[in-house]
Amino acid sequence: MKLSFSTLGCPRWSWKDVISTAKDLGFDGIEIRGLGDEMYAPKIIEFSPGRLESTKADLKAMKLEIPMLTSGAVLAEKSKAQDSFVEACAYIDLASAMGVPYVRVMGTGEPNITLGDLKLAAGLYSQLCEYAEPLGVVPLIETNGDLSSSAAMRSLIKRAGTKNSGVLWDVHHTVRFGGESPVETIANIGNFIRHVHVKDSVMAGSKLEYRMMGYGDIPIADTLIMLKALRYDGFISLEWVKRWNPDLQEPGIVFAHYKSYMDTLLNNAL
Repeated sequence: MKLSFSTLGCPRWSWKDVISTAKDLGFDGIEIRGLGDEMYAPKIIEFSPGRLESTKADLKAMKLEIPMLTSGAVLAEKSKAQDSFVEACAYIDLASAMGVPYVRVMGTGEPNITLGDLKLAAGLYSQLCEYAEPLGVVPLIETNGDLSSSAAMRSLIKRAGTKNSGVLWDVHHTVRFGGESPVETIANIGNFIRHVHVKDSVMAGSKLEYRMMGYGDIPIADTLIMLKALRYDGFISLEWVKRWNPDLQEPGIVFAHYKSYMDTLLNNAL
């Protein structure tokens, strides 16, 4: 298994800051969810046609991968579906040009259980998968909203009916909002998991409080054990949601702790 962090956790960093920190801390990759003030990856300067080859060369020299471009596209909300489909296609085009294997899409944009039109989502997702296949990209749909239920996710994937598909398993969502153990989630969607998000938290009464890895009660060790049993060899990506929660600890501290904590679990506990 390989380790990455999402740029969602370092919203004030430059691209140079991002790649140098990833290299210095020994990460394998970087997941792209915005950079600085720009959330839309196709408009990030470093990924523009004139800069893309230089960016790819820098990543190769540093032995870093970009496993996923994380779009904001939501497919289960009728009012946003058309614009989201266009956004997802733009991300797929960019991923193909960059040699990035995955693009994230969602059902609804909320992490907690949120009603959406999953029939609409399945149809649009199937179309995206067909569009992406000849470009060498797989759209991954994330376990959030209604899809924090792995049974609902399994149903959607089967309804979409395409081989060029997969799941982004956000462990925090299935545990905290779906009320599932990693064992239950793996039983339902293990064969579809291609990328994994992790973060930790506790409930203080009715309030959710994010914590650095290992200081909450999300069963990360159990998750890794289950993934090892699956022979999963993809990325485990820290989604530190500092862009949406600016009072959270600073990314340099959090990323270093995450790398050390996960290395300990992966090298010793497993």
